Amino acid sequence: MPTIIPLADARASSQREALDRFVRAAAQGARASGAVADTRGRPLRDLRISVTDRCNFRCVYCMPKEIYDADHEFLPRAELLTFEEITRLARIFVDQGVTKLRLTGGEPLLRRNIERLVEMLARLGNIDLTLTTNGALLAKKAPSLRDAGLTRVTVSLDSLDDATFRRMNDVDFPVAKVLAAIDAAAAAGLAPVKVNMVVKRGTNEASIVPMARHFKGSGHIVRYIEYMDVGATNGWRMDDVVPAGEIVRAIDAELPLEPADPNYTGEVAERWRYRDGGGEIGIIASVTQAFCRDCTRARLSTDGKLYTCLFATAGFDLRALLRDGSGDGAIGNAIAAIWRQRADRYSEIRTENTARVPKVEMSYIGG
Repeated sequence: MPTIIPLADARASSQREALDRFVRAAAQGARASGAVADTRGRPLRDLRISVTDRCNFRCVYCMPKEIYDADHEFLPRAELLTFEEITRLARIFVDQGVTKLRLTGGEPLLRRNIERLVEMLARLGNIDLTLTTNGALLAKKAPSLRDAGLTRVTVSLDSLDDATFRRMNDVDFPVAKVLAAIDAAAAAGLAPVKVNMVVKRGTNEASIVPMARHFKGSGHIVRYIEYMDVGATNGWRMDDVVPAGEIVRAIDAELPLEPADPNYTGEVAERWRYRDGGGEIGIIASVTQAFCRDCTRARLSTDGKLYTCLFATAGFDLRALLRDGSGDGAIGNAIAAIWRQRADRYSEIRTENTARVPKVEMSYIGG
């Protein structure tokens, strides 16, 4: 009796095969060089590289414990890109116009000998090399990361209230250790530290103003992130979103703010500075104030798939090209072709219905 393939699996398989054919054909196409732009004129400037799909936190908006439990199967080591493969791909992306590399996860500091990868990437030249971490291992690793060539770090911290933070990370990790890690990063020269706070209604919105007050004048930059419908496991609802405007008004009522110009085109966070000169905050409002029109970011998954949007449903397999002997020129051709056909604008067309469409999990491609 023939095997009956479920329709959903057949569609997924068909999509993967189509993407693989596209990548193969593009790799054999005309030689690509220099900067590329997508169908909306957006250049490729930022590459986020996930170095592991594992994490030591179980944050409710990213890796909820009921899904990522003791039985969850993470990627086997053989499927992860090696440091040499990551560096080779990063070099090719730089040739295509990328100027910023960010290491993510999962939790990137769980990747063994991550400092060696940082050192390898730092040799690529004049690039902004950064890393996003939950801070659990940062205090110990900050000096060696800086010595290896890391430029800056972004630390996730969703509340200064210890009980709230422990509930949100769901592994009972204390706020004090993250604050100590931020201090250690600054002391090592990884400053200014950006501090990311995901704001979820009914969970941690009471921490918005205390977070601003704590870091005001420190030189660090708190960035408030609207709770997003990333992946398919975090149970996202629009009612859980605290809009950017509400966040700004809450802070401005106690610590007066004024808008600040972006540092560069395509900057994710909308900048606001304190009127008394005490620094600035950032607002990442991809739900209520979509910034798709300026998005210059690509994402490389732990196993070498290229995603052109945080909310993508599928990626393009670059690892296959790396491991079948394809040259740098062919891989560059594939990257250029993928980017040139990019038309992503998910946040501009988001509805309650699109939010239910299965998407790649954030722990697999980074935030």
